[in-house]
This record gives sequence, C-alpha cells and structure tokens, in this order.
Amino acid sequence: MKTRVISAAVLLPVLLVVVLVLPAWGTAVLFGLAGALAAYELLFQTRLVTSPRLVVYAMVMAFLTSLWSLKQDANLARIGILLYCVALFSELLFSHRKVSIEKVCVAFAGGLLVPYLLTSLVRIRAMYAGPDPSDTELGKYYVLIAFIVAFSADTGAYFAGRAFGKHKLAPVVSPKKTIEGAVGGVLSSILLVELYGALLHFTFSFDVVWWYGILYGLLGAAISILGDLTFSVVKRQVGIKDYSNLIPGHGGILDRFDSMLLVAPVVEILLRTLTFAVPVVGMG
Repeated sequence: MKTRVISAAVLLPVLLVVVLVLPAWGTAVLFGLAGALAAYELLFQTRLVTSPRLVVYAMVMAFLTSLWSLKQDANLARIGILLYCVALFSELLFSHRKVSIEKVCVAFAGGLLVPYLLTSLVRIRAMYAGPDPSDTELGKYYVLIAFIVAFSADTGAYFAGRAFGKHKLAPVVSPKKTIEGAVGGVLSSILLVELYGALLHFTFSFDVVWWYGILYGLLGAAISILGDLTFSVVKRQVGIKDYSNLIPGHGGILDRFDSMLLVAPVVEILLRTLTFAVPVVGMG
C-alpha cells in the first residue's frame, strides 16, 4: 500500500507535466512509448506471443499509432495498417510452423487495437479552439477530464470498497472488487468531473453544461470497470499477477491504464458530440 501511494505521488506530477506543459507532439511521443510498452506487456510478458519479430512489429506499430493519432491523417493510418497487416501475414506465411493465426490476431490487437484506444488521449490533447490550429489549444484542458474520470473512479471504488464493501462484484475475476465500491467509484467520478467543471467555469471562463458532467462521470466510471475487469481476466487466463513491475506498487502500463483504455475513447466521443465545457472568450 505504501509503495503504491508513493508511486502515485511521483507519477501524478509527471502526468500533469506531460499533459499541461509539453506540446501535443511531446505527449504523442510519450504515449507512443507507453503504447509500445503496453504491446510488449500484452504479447511477450503474458507469453501469448513469443516471436521476437511479431513483438517488435507490434511495438513499432503501437508507437506509430500515437503519431498518426496526433496528425489525424486517415491516409497515413491506412498505409500504416496495410503495412502492418502485410508484415503479420508474411510471418504467418513464412513461419507457419511456429506462428499460428491466433498469435497473429493477438499481435494485431497488441500493436494496433490497444494503442489506438490508449491514444485517444493524444487525439484529445491535440484539440484546439477555432479553425486555425495555431489558435489556443483546448486539449490541455480536455485531456484532464479523461484522467479525472479514470483515476477518481479507481480511487473512489478502492476507498468505498474498503469502507462499505460487502457484496462481490466479480468474485472469480477480481475478488476484492465490490458492488459498493463500484457505486463509490461512479459517485466519485461524477463529483470530481463537476468540481473540475467549476474550476474551468470560475477560473478559466468556460461555459459548462453541468448535466453533461454527470453523463461523463457515469459513463466513464462504468466503462472503466469493464476495462479493469477485462484485463484482469487476461491476467488470470495466462497466470500472472501483474503485466510487469515497471511501476512499483502498480505493475505495468496495462495494470495502471487498463481502465483508461476504454475511458479515453468514451471521453473523446463525448467531447466531440456533447462538449462538457467551451471557452467563453479566447484564452492566451
């Protein structure tokens, strides 16, 4: 527990620097590296894919996915996905005695699907105000919403579960998670999103649609539980406790960002359809 708290205390300022101080391209590079590590954890650390070439292909694809997410260039993405498929199909064709179609499919998920979900954070960070990309960036304000939803849901569920938890949520997959904890996570997420909305409104002159904040918190917290439990299932199926020991007390990238993999895309979609907060005046 102590190690977990210390790691969180160190990581939080780093994340704030990443999303608030670095330019969007810097965020893309760092999350590209995170995606590459996540691909390595999902493939090699689980022993689902042990072919060095498949793992390397997946890690490269994961990193490039973050850069394409920043550029949001559909043609580059199509070319990259095609080349990745060619590389995977070639491995299946020429190494079919060692490489099965199941391993190719896992490599596809690890190198493209998981990084694409994670790099919703990059696409959010790249959002800006006005028709000119040189205008004031909104992404540094919006990307915090995804972090607030995911981490407040996780933290709220943990403490609510310890204080009130009696009914198991998924006893086989994650014995410590409770229904009471899940409710606490949802309420914490809604509360923190609304408090962040108040900060944007009163400090940075944003116009906030308050009931959208309830929707963000509710949907985000619910989907975070799905992401968390899904990656717990994978760990149980392959017989590991953590995806790696990269982050003391937390495990690996996938252990820390498992819920974020679904929260970030949900927040991205909501921001593009039901915008929670918009600046009233231009911000310099």
